[in-house]
Amino acid sequence: MSTQTTSEAPLSATGDAILTVRDLSVDFFVEGEWHTAAKNMTYEVYPGEVLAIVGESGSGKTQSSMSLLGLLPPNGRSSGSAKLGDQELVGMPNSKLQKVRGMEAAVIFQEPMTALNPVYTVGFQIVETLRTHLGIGPAAAKARAIELLELVEMPAAATRYHSYPHQLSGGQRQRAMIAQALACDPRLLIADEPTTALDVTVQAEILKLMRDLRERIDSGVVLITHDMGVVADMADRILVMRNGEIVERGTAAEIFDAPKHPYTRQLLRSVPHLGSSAHEHTAVRPPATTTERAEPPADGTAAQGPAPAMLAEGLEITYPKRGRTPAFKAVDGVDLSIATGEVVGLVGESGSGKTTIGRAAVGLLPASAGRLEIVGTDMVGAKPRDLKPLRSKIGIVFQDPGSSLNPRLPIGESIGEPLYLHRGIKGKQLASYVEDLLDQVQLPRFMRNRYPHELSGGQRQRVGIARALSLEPKLLVADEPTSALDVSVQATVLSLFQDLQREHGFACLFISHDLAVVEMLSSRIAVMHHGKLVEVGPAPQIVNNPQDPYTQRLIAAVPVPDPDEQRKRRETRDALLDAAAAELAAEEAAEEARSQGTGIDDLRGGARDMGRGGI
Repeated sequence: MSTQTTSEAPLSATGDAILTVRDLSVDFFVEGEWHTAAKNMTYEVYPGEVLAIVGESGSGKTQSSMSLLGLLPPNGRSSGSAKLGDQELVGMPNSKLQKVRGMEAAVIFQEPMTALNPVYTVGFQIVETLRTHLGIGPAAAKARAIELLELVEMPAAATRYHSYPHQLSGGQRQRAMIAQALACDPRLLIADEPTTALDVTVQAEILKLMRDLRERIDSGVVLITHDMGVVADMADRILVMRNGEIVERGTAAEIFDAPKHPYTRQLLRSVPHLGSSAHEHTAVRPPATTTERAEPPADGTAAQGPAPAMLAEGLEITYPKRGRTPAFKAVDGVDLSIATGEVVGLVGESGSGKTTIGRAAVGLLPASAGRLEIVGTDMVGAKPRDLKPLRSKIGIVFQDPGSSLNPRLPIGESIGEPLYLHRGIKGKQLASYVEDLLDQVQLPRFMRNRYPHELSGGQRQRVGIARALSLEPKLLVADEPTSALDVSVQATVLSLFQDLQREHGFACLFISHDLAVVEMLSSRIAVMHHGKLVEVGPAPQIVNNPQDPYTQRLIAAVPVPDPDEQRKRRETRDALLDAAAAELAAEEAAEEARSQGTGIDDLRGGARDMGRGGI
């Protein structure tokens, strides 16, 4: 049942509403008829507040917000009223909307790589916004653009001004997009999934930046997300959407502490909560047997008994020199083992080397030094012909199943392809195998004839899992398999993954930046930083009592779906960062003092030598 009463201004808000929305509806014309995406939405946004709109994919949260600035596709229409101050946005001509976009209201899009123009530098794109709306000269616009990049804490802002989007990391691209959105100090900022697929540390920095900017320019922020941890960290008020309607609204404390609508309660139950689960009951650790698998010891070392499914000792993986780009050592001296039937989580920031290890484990990258044994096969120096028999013993689930599945093949053929190539199974026998695999991943059998683009993200991820498990591998590498899924879909996929792991007993290297998910699935967690393994241990110890300073900062950066606890975690993280900065400053000061002391000693020594020469 929809709750459409007008909400009152929050206690923290001041002044009149920046945005007033009344009975806003959005429809799309598809296959000869109109379909409703959002229905009769009513809300306000006040200066200095963050209004979070939450819900799953297809709930209407993004399209209703894009309609405010006339950003719907050609087959979309909006009705109702949306006033930015005194200006009516619904029905406003595009020529007038162009003056509103960027100047008075701006959008931080979900995927900056597709929203930024790939043929222009990020500096040029910020300058373009400034000159279009403010009419300032080239030199002043460039100086302001660099100032904005510094404001969003872009490393080496003057250098990055000349960088193209593809030359920046995900976090840097997001910062560049925020800088462009804030170029003209807009009154309203729409942030559409601004931290999706970012590392937790980068996410924490982006959220901190948005909080600081909100206080600096007193703008109203509409935050669109399905990440309830981000909502707990940022939101003053929350709208919960389902099937195009607002089903519940309230302050952050009201929604998190006493949700009233069944869907809101279901949404909150689906969110993995770091450190909240009884790990011994939830981690995927199948019972040990004398012939198949053994429980890892409590000290975090590999289990004794059967040969491990993966064994790395002093592992190094180097990307060779290409042109002017020097060789880069992505993995440096890693020691890690995974027992048969064990799930080990591998966490760390982008660029830490975790995905590189996963790809080397399945033979997609060569190991340059050290030792890497996968299911008894030595991967160091192995030739393609040596790896062919191994292919049937290992599997990989990629981060984005939409791009890893062949778009020209029905999903039934994609799932059955490994069985045909490795075992020569075909005909009715192959069809039977495919149907069994579809049953295992809880997909209807009739979907075997559908193509990947006809499936949702969660369904495509299940197809990827079914394909990876088709040959019953002894080692499965899961590379960020749930990073872009809605929380309820993610919960379903993770539950399915647990059931399949218990049934098949495969060992798994689970790579993710979501530590709550890793904690739920893994018996041990390995933490990587700049290509090195900084800490390995049982999941409860890593989550509740991390030893390495980097692990401590990583754990503190994870947002949790509890506003009060999240506030404490934010304070803890800020204290850790301040301590790290103070330690770095002290080391730099000591180094400078040593260098100055050496210089004085050299001068004194030279004077003594000159004195001796005079005598």
